[in-house]
Amino acid sequence: MKQLTKAEEEIMQVLWDLKESNVKDIIEQLPEPKPAYNTVSTIIRILETKGFVNHLQEGKGYIYFPILKKNEYSNSSINKLVENYFQGSFKDMVSFFVKKNDVDLADIEQIIKEIKHKEDE
Repeated sequence: MKQLTKAEEEIMQVLWDLKESNVKDIIEQLPEPKPAYNTVSTIIRILETKGFVNHLQEGKGYIYFPILKKNEYSNSSINKLVENYFQGSFKDMVSFFVKKNDVDLADIEQIIKEIKHKEDE
């Protein structure tokens, strides 16, 4: 799966939240300073080319919607992170984040409980 640039990911985050939108409404959701209409329109066309977004015509404009689900992209990005920085070891990645973020034992136990609960479903 292709990776997104920072600008592309920012627009995808808005589309994942809105489910579908025109360029004007996407811009409204973006932080200041707002990018130009043409900039967002170009990025969305790039996202279409990459296979992340599609559109429907509505009047003279377009309504854009994500083709790829957010959790699918997140999973792919995390797997790439693990491969590139932790030699494919999720254990090493979790250990790194626990140490760097000073996670306490109670938080780790809660995470384990949540994982076990999801396995039982």
